[in-house]
Amino acid sequence: MAASTIPIHAAQARSPAFEYLSTKKDELVGWARKFSLFPYPFVTACCAMEFMSVSSSPYDTDRFGAALPRFSPRQSDLLMVVGTLTHKQAPILLKVYEQMCEPKWVMAFGACATSGGFYQNYAAVAGIDKIIPVDVYVPGCPPRPETVIDAIMMLQDRIARSQHLIVNDRF
Repeated sequence: MAASTIPIHAAQARSPAFEYLSTKKDELVGWARKFSLFPYPFVTACCAMEFMSVSSSPYDTDRFGAALPRFSPRQSDLLMVVGTLTHKQAPILLKVYEQMCEPKWVMAFGACATSGGFYQNYAAVAGIDKIIPVDVYVPGCPPRPETVIDAIMMLQDRIARSQHLIVNDRF
């Protein structure tokens, strides 16, 4: 072979060991993220009473890993929009959402957050999905704590099944 030629090798495919390790890594990271949700409560209306009851003893969100609310968007990964959102509050909600770190999830809590509720007027936003993407909707006016816990469990299943971008081609 001459000194000026560069040998070209075929790109190696991923080894089965890499595929096994990355799959197990996804399961491990998914399990850890699933039980370490840090909610940010964006509470604006009467659903706040039901939100407070979710954290009480009979319903205890601590067993789902979502016990301690964070009141800084930089320390939270679950944005719980609780209650009615007005057009005046929409830019504030968007700013809070943008300040959250990835990965982040959003829960629309109650009929007012999901669809505007019974406020069909110029001031209320007809669903927060007009402002930010929503992962889980919690129906009801106000929603029962059991419904909220069911929504948290649905979100946990989604988190556990998702791929986690910690591993790249090098590992």
